[in-house]
Amino acid sequence: MNETNGTMVEIRGVTKRFGSCTAVDDVSLAIRPGEFITLLGPSGCGKTTLLRLLAGFETPDTGEIFFDHNDVTHLPPYRRNVNQVFQSYALFPHLNVRDNIGFGLRMQRRPGPETEERIREAIQIVSLIGLEDRFPDQLSGGQRQRVALARAIICRPKVLLLDEPLSALDAKLRRAMQLELKRLQRMLGLTFVFVTHDQEEALTMSDRIALMNRGRIEQLGETYELYHKPRTAFAADFLGQANLFQADIVGRNGTTATARLRDGLELTISSAELPSEARSVLLSVRPGKVFISKRKVAAANVFGARIKEEIFQGAMDQLLLVTDMGIPLHALAANESAMEKAFHEGDRVYCGLHLDDIVVVQAES
Repeated sequence: MNETNGTMVEIRGVTKRFGSCTAVDDVSLAIRPGEFITLLGPSGCGKTTLLRLLAGFETPDTGEIFFDHNDVTHLPPYRRNVNQVFQSYALFPHLNVRDNIGFGLRMQRRPGPETEERIREAIQIVSLIGLEDRFPDQLSGGQRQRVALARAIICRPKVLLLDEPLSALDAKLRRAMQLELKRLQRMLGLTFVFVTHDQEEALTMSDRIALMNRGRIEQLGETYELYHKPRTAFAADFLGQANLFQADIVGRNGTTATARLRDGLELTISSAELPSEARSVLLSVRPGKVFISKRKVAAANVFGARIKEEIFQGAMDQLLLVTDMGIPLHALAANESAMEKAFHEGDRVYCGLHLDDIVVVQAES
């Protein structure tokens, strides 16, 4: 991420309603120059509406939007110095690659030599050399995506808005384009505002994620923070799979506390982020943090379970377990041998949880 100080985009208390539906509800957000920020959330959470408000295709009912400290709340899209890359690419079918990319500059009536030079530069940046004379229907999905990106960056916008631009690609190409987009963003130093519902995509590409739910930002933070330190049940469950447990605090001992689950199982947890007055908590444990063994280990937070279901996922097995107390538990186990799986349905195993991997999501006094 570009380390330039300051704010490139600022959203202040923006609300947008469509009839009785509040699509964006009092959202405030500051985006730094050169940052790759992702608006992540399920369908209908307000992320695309927020992007359209930034683009100028919608006007907020209340609140203000600033680009580079200039109020653009009521400015039309063409006066905002932003460009947008759409899910459908929106290329002109009757124009070849070169003319699609240069369309914006020609609309601005830029001098011919400058336009040609910037087209050549953009084609090189997105690796389309040799395809300049092809038309959109002669290109693959990834190539069309590159044309749309080149057309968006050639006018040198301060902010690039991307509305699920990779959703039409197959899984392998999508992963490759995620890395390509991130490389491009770092090279150009542009501010990217990216919309997706794909958690893995958001984690792969973003500097920060604004997780949205019901028109509001549920949690904002760096990718590592959101994944490992979710602050709500929605954040824990949406951004990757999570085991969620309701528990009562029944004891404290210096830096640790004892949490008793509703079925009686007691876990030792860290009290570092546990309010002193907390009496009940919601705990989160990622499946990848559940240690599975066929032999019992003498340590805290070790308990017996049986594998109810095993799903092969290549390098990993996803396991659905039921503890001796009857608690369902999801875990991931590595397949270390190509000839034999480590665990099978019906196996009796022992589960272990490190206290640092048990996250307090909510606490109530």
